[in-house]
Amino acid sequence: MDRREFIAAGAALAAATGTAGVEAHAAGAESAREIYDLRTYTFESKDKLDRYAAFLTEAWLPATKRNGMAPAGAFVSADKPESLFIVVIASFPSIAAWNGFETRLAADQEYLKAGASVLDLPATDPPYTHVESSVLGAFHSWPHIKAPKQAASGEAHVFELRTYESHSKKANLKKIEMFDKGETDIFARAGFQPVFFSEALSGPQLPNLTYMVTYPSVEARDGFWKAFMADPEKARLFAIPEYSDKLIVSKIHSTFLKPLPGSAL
Repeated sequence: MDRREFIAAGAALAAATGTAGVEAHAAGAESAREIYDLRTYTFESKDKLDRYAAFLTEAWLPATKRNGMAPAGAFVSADKPESLFIVVIASFPSIAAWNGFETRLAADQEYLKAGASVLDLPATDPPYTHVESSVLGAFHSWPHIKAPKQAASGEAHVFELRTYESHSKKANLKKIEMFDKGETDIFARAGFQPVFFSEALSGPQLPNLTYMVTYPSVEARDGFWKAFMADPEKARLFAIPEYSDKLIVSKIHSTFLKPLPGSAL
């Protein structure tokens, strides 16, 4: 999807939701709501995964800081070491900033040199088997990506990436409204250290929303969800009939991730 298509999509979303932030994106102006580029790479072997992980650490992650794509993160599975996938996310202040970032990387000589061992691979040795890409727009209630405190301190931490599919765009927008009217605040009060909350503007499994939260470990997860369920605002919000999950959420996907060296998240 090129920039003009995204501007049209932003304008349509603004008309549907009456939100000034999306209108600013559609106009190409600076907006408070960020854009995220989320990708999942799959590999045919552990050796190829490790090779690409080294490329991300040594070339791609440093390049994101130089090319307006930060904070950025790169992750592997936290609970299934046999898994052959890597998730990466880059953040942008606007759709205009997102547009053309691949061209900026291609002109970054430091990136090209540091990543040559992967970027210059022949067709007989592809760097990965498949890549799945989504472009996401941040929620009004959580407009900026936030790195967890452990990312700076070096403490151990894991992430949970969650995607909620809906059967229709109307249902998807209703679930987003639910987050904006209180659910994101519940996550923060329960201590999850949310990283981002977003709506998918393009990608697979549309319509959907995707968010990322942080825990000290996979084992610690249940305690955070117990705190979420015990929050007084949770009972009030989830009792509103139009916010019933069975009406607005059709499927939930969840993945546990740990950061690669050099990840800002």
